[in-house]
Amino acid sequence: MCVERPETSESGHEVLRRVTIALAMSTTLLLAACSGMAEWADPSPATTAATATTRTPGAGPTTTPTTTPGTSTAPDGPTYSSWPLGERVLPLQPDGFGEIRPTPPSLRERRYPTADVLTPPVGARFHASVGAITPAIRERMGETHQPGCPVALDELRYVQVSFRGFDGAAHTGELVVAAAAAEEIVSVFRALYRTDFPIESMRLVTTADLHARATGDGNNTAAFVCRPTRGQTAGFSAHAYGLALDLNPFMNPYEKDGVVLPERASSYLDRGRVRPGMVEPGDVAVREFARIGWSWGGDFRSLKDYQHFTALDR
Repeated sequence: MCVERPETSESGHEVLRRVTIALAMSTTLLLAACSGMAEWADPSPATTAATATTRTPGAGPTTTPTTTPGTSTAPDGPTYSSWPLGERVLPLQPDGFGEIRPTPPSLRERRYPTADVLTPPVGARFHASVGAITPAIRERMGETHQPGCPVALDELRYVQVSFRGFDGAAHTGELVVAAAAAEEIVSVFRALYRTDFPIESMRLVTTADLHARATGDGNNTAAFVCRPTRGQTAGFSAHAYGLALDLNPFMNPYEKDGVVLPERASSYLDRGRVRPGMVEPGDVAVREFARIGWSWGGDFRSLKDYQHFTALDR
């Protein structure tokens, strides 16, 4: 059972393509057909609130009120990005990923409110819980864990942590990680919360994500998914062991030989233009993961994977 602790002081290329999309998915799962507008243009800012209905595998539909991007939540509140997340599907390239496109103008300094999947924390303090993978959690994980994965379910843990959204509010995120690393991961997110490091979304990767169409605009922070190493068709990624985590992937994209993932995140390859949510050399995220012995993909030599932290060095 999870105990809350308030703070007191298909392997192979197709699987790889689908899981890469899944790790970068935002909380928006309602996908629409491509608009007749110019593909790269932002829509006009909206002025109303919307209600998004999403279905969690193994559970009933979840209806979450959300503020339409492009509006402020209060007269003196932030203005959000106006790009319609998850709607504009990209043509697929021969490698199975979406076509690389320029970053839409309103995503060049991306900011969206967080839609709560879990109950937000009460009060200002950091909250966390660590528990076994229950049947309900296993059902939600769906195809992200299958026979042949290198770790059994009893070697994984379901973790909930507080995080600060780009809306300035406190939210509750969820991850599946290796049992041996769970408490250390909690300590990292405690430090991120104390320093108000913003995170847009942190929810379990599900079967729906694995089968989602490539839109190139996802930004979900996630850890466990049983998949091959990116760029390979054999051998498992550190994610398949619950020993890797991708943090704000849109702000911290993967890049190798012209491939950028997420596919619309090229603006964030300019690491000299620091924007909220980016991971920088020596910042709190890099320091905290280094403290628990995890390395950062921004230091990789053969490629750059700014979102990626792992206990298994490349």
